[in-house]
Amino acid sequence: TTSRSVASSSATAIPTDNATPAHCRVSGMLAPEIAFEVNLPDRWNDRLFMIGNGGLAGERPDDARRSGERAAALSRGFVQASTNTGHDAQTEPGGTFVENDPQKATDYAFRAVHLTAVTAKTIANRYYGHPVAYSYWNSCSNGGRQGLIEAQRYPGDFDGIVANAPWVDQTGFTIGAIWNQQVLTETPVSAAKMNLVANRVMAQCDAIDGLEDGLIDDPRNCSFDVARDVPSCPAGTDNATCLTPAQASAVQKVYDGPMGLDGPIFSGFMLGSEQAGGWNNLILPAGPGATPADFGLADSILRYLVFDPPKPDYDFRDFDFDRDVELLDRWGRLADATDPDLLAFRERGGKLIMTYGWADAILQPMMGVDYYERAVTANGPEGTDFMRLFMLPGMAHCAGGIGPDQYDAVTAVIDWVERGAAPDSLIARRIVDSETERSRPICPYPQVARYSGEGSEDDASNFECVAP
Repeated sequence: TTSRSVASSSATAIPTDNATPAHCRVSGMLAPEIAFEVNLPDRWNDRLFMIGNGGLAGERPDDARRSGERAAALSRGFVQASTNTGHDAQTEPGGTFVENDPQKATDYAFRAVHLTAVTAKTIANRYYGHPVAYSYWNSCSNGGRQGLIEAQRYPGDFDGIVANAPWVDQTGFTIGAIWNQQVLTETPVSAAKMNLVANRVMAQCDAIDGLEDGLIDDPRNCSFDVARDVPSCPAGTDNATCLTPAQASAVQKVYDGPMGLDGPIFSGFMLGSEQAGGWNNLILPAGPGATPADFGLADSILRYLVFDPPKPDYDFRDFDFDRDVELLDRWGRLADATDPDLLAFRERGGKLIMTYGWADAILQPMMGVDYYERAVTANGPEGTDFMRLFMLPGMAHCAGGIGPDQYDAVTAVIDWVERGAAPDSLIARRIVDSETERSRPICPYPQVARYSGEGSEDDASNFECVAP
């Protein structure tokens, strides 16, 4: 027993296999139902490494992604920890977990990660007989949100945090996804028609950064109007060569984001996010009657977490963007990672690396950019001395897309924490069939990578980071 909050625990010796070194696995439960796991390698590097959760969490430790991350951390000598945040998604899918116990909402929002971090350190300290020297967080999406909340609410938990594609504003995302679903339910747009839009976007935006390479460096620099720049056709025309006025308006509304009487409510999705079918299954339905993933997630948040008590039968079409936005305020105070005050984290020596793909079609990239800019301002004239944001052209959510998407931010944050070496760039690679097809330096925002004019355009060594 490590603390009074531990309801149960057990330890198992795990022998070496092809992927994972020998280690002791401690599994347990923190009250009321926060399952946790701490893996202690026989050869320890004196560091704790914790991973987060996707979506509405509830993953079991043997989930394929989590077991892969566990093996990777153990192979590098880390103590590795994780939690399901207080519920099991296989038995309590989506946001339904709050129906069984309202406490689980708070556990999911922020409490479970903190308690697991504290518990993992206590277990490691006792197991090895000396304290954890450094603790690190690395995760994406909801896991990125969790990392930011740790820096904001519990600045002593981690020395270094990597927050990839952080779900900074969960309620803003929810409003945006409801907006998109209302728009596209009223005026459906097919995947074939979005391919037409994608081709027009690339033709107009690709070369603005001075290099025609199939990547849009910063979508904000491209002036693109769907009604003006995509071929139009009369209402009722059903082919992939044009958009009706209503379809053009619908696509533009997704780019622009939700609007109310007082103007924009939240950011939309960026030009380039539609490339290579990027909206398919996420913003656009996979087929008749299918639910896009973005909306499915937002709908569950709205029904079960925003409303207290939950409203499982709530119809998203009833949401009024002029009247109902404030309904999300209560949940936002629990779950949103929007507090820019990171002074306590900074003063204890904490380092933060954020990354985002400009072509993300799950989370709106500007939520990351906006948060970073506000945090830099809030933390004084030297606000960038402890945090960096890296924006990846062409990368989708956490990885994938058409741009280089494989990079090592964990080593970068360790070097920053332990050696004081702030990352001036990250090297991102696009790997196809185990071969590097393209590499690029990813620059600390607002810097951008610019081609030197010599050598391969697919080799990072021929680019440098410059002011935009």
